Amino acid sequence: MLKFADCVRKCAEVGASDLHICAGYPPSMRHNGSLEAIDFEEPLTPAECTSLAYEILNPIQIDTLKKEGEIDFAFTVDDTRLRINVYQQSGTTAIAARLLRNEIPSIEDLELPEALTNLRHKRHGLILVTGITGSGKSTTLAALVQLINKNFSNHIITIEEPIEYVYPKGKAIINQREIGTDCKSFANALRAALREDPDVILVGEMRDNETIATALSAAETGHLVLSTLHTIDVAGAVDRMIDSFPAHQQSQIRTQIADVLECVVSQQLIPRIDKDGRVVATELMLCNSAIRAHIREAKTFQIPNTISTSRKQGMMLMDDCIYELYVRGKISGNSAVTFAHDREAMSKKVI
Repeated sequence: MLKFADCVRKCAEVGASDLHICAGYPPSMRHNGSLEAIDFEEPLTPAECTSLAYEILNPIQIDTLKKEGEIDFAFTVDDTRLRINVYQQSGTTAIAARLLRNEIPSIEDLELPEALTNLRHKRHGLILVTGITGSGKSTTLAALVQLINKNFSNHIITIEEPIEYVYPKGKAIINQREIGTDCKSFANALRAALREDPDVILVGEMRDNETIATALSAAETGHLVLSTLHTIDVAGAVDRMIDSFPAHQQSQIRTQIADVLECVVSQQLIPRIDKDGRVVATELMLCNSAIRAHIREAKTFQIPNTISTSRKQGMMLMDDCIYELYVRGKISGNSAVTFAHDREAMSKKVI
């Protein structure tokens, strides 16, 4: 009889990033960005999917699934940690599980821009990591937190849904709060965190304007706030935050963002050709006086030009990073075009 743990072990064996279980299909894994069937199984029946889900759910979680139609939680198989979403679809139960690294990688391990390592010296402000689902945002945030943990005697509070990485003991005190288990919502936990003497606050995701407003206030009052947004470029992250507020509040929010934003890194994972796996491509904005002026004056459309002329400060546009990865032999020309923001311009450079 198929066991959930067997599927996870198979994924871990080949370095897959995700496991999918749903009726009518064999268990499948995302390997190097593509879905592949796990070769030793036939398509699953609805009853088998339910059985696999109930292996990893406790009675309270089963009750939540029945009432809400979905549930998020963390789980461990052997030494592999997973972020799991169990959900109902077409009257059957399905599972999506993200395999997490056992060890928190460094900025260097992830091949992220060296300029990010300097962020460990920031004492207050807002740092954002953006990208689509599955682009490695949580891993980048974890690498930043671990960098601070190694170097500074800070109090770090993380607010996550669920907790993804467990940090080893370092110089910092780290308290990790999980939505649904330790606290009700990101906004509530963030407000509470301000009364818990934090130096650094990690907010897993800024999903609504209440959370964004509280994060901006925390950054204004002398805390370093790290969080994520689902946008494909750095200018879009600024616009997303502003647009989440009613029109009469946007001028004030724009000013707050201009004052406290320190860095936005947007990223995507691209299949590599120099070895197995994927490489991260990044767009990096470090907030200087020109960037802050663009935000304050509602001219975010000028941000890409300023990034392009600020390479010496460590900034970089996504398409410039992608082209460099191509020139260095890490990705193919086809991938460079596929993942570029301006595909037509990229195609003229690489093909």
